[in-house]
Amino acid sequence: MSDALRIAHGAFGRVALLDMDRSLVRHAHPHCHVLIKVGGDDTQFLVGERVAPLTDECAVLVNAWEPHAYVHDPRRENALILALYIEPDWLVSFRSNWGASGTLGFFDKSAGAITSRIRGTALDLASEMVLDPASGSRQERLLSDLMIAVIERFTPWRTVGSSLRELARSSAVDWRVRKTISLMRQDPTAPLSIERLCREAGMSRSHFFRVFEDSTGVTPHVFLNVLKVEMAVGAVIDSEESFTTIGDRLGFSAPTHFTRFFRDHCSVSPREFRTVARLGR
Repeated sequence: MSDALRIAHGAFGRVALLDMDRSLVRHAHPHCHVLIKVGGDDTQFLVGERVAPLTDECAVLVNAWEPHAYVHDPRRENALILALYIEPDWLVSFRSNWGASGTLGFFDKSAGAITSRIRGTALDLASEMVLDPASGSRQERLLSDLMIAVIERFTPWRTVGSSLRELARSSAVDWRVRKTISLMRQDPTAPLSIERLCREAGMSRSHFFRVFEDSTGVTPHVFLNVLKVEMAVGAVIDSEESFTTIGDRLGFSAPTHFTRFFRDHCSVSPREFRTVARLGR
């Protein structure tokens, strides 16, 4: 069973140190997502339709809203993975054009060879999280150094998203899709049927799915799950609500359904996630 050894969270987003031995469903995040192996066996992710290797020398790079899945090989030992879920707004504090990290295409490849600087900083961050979970400021400094090194290595960081025209085009969403997204965001727990979303968009089912995925990079189902996962993570970390209450509020008919959904998207149960995320408090 996969374990979360440490989880740090803040304005930067989340960083999780995961001991992975089970696959994850195809999902997405609204974050700039980077995965670095810090121990165990080599492994791989499916990013879009491409297999991305995760090794001592190679990191996996996932754009915001890009569908991906963890593919575990049961013949291998567990992989120890440093998983970064970084808020684009936090990256703007380093360079204004790094807000483009919230759009598809920020990383043009799903995997890349890391430098000794990236590997060393990742190992330092993982060690700091394990040895001193309460060292928030030290961890954030290391995370800053790590993300700067990653972006400088894997993006045209001096010019990415530098023009207003480029930013506008990269974030363009069909107005009919925006209408349905607004409905989803109003209440991700509401029983919104695909049929209703198609009616609101004024499109047939097949046309709606095609335009939605062209605009967002994900299907309506995955998009709604992203909203639910982020609500679930926030409630698990920051509230004292029971997991039954959280699951009910998110529209799950039974606590086991919520636990399975959370584990399939976050690798561990909500109980373990809450316990580990609060170690640094």
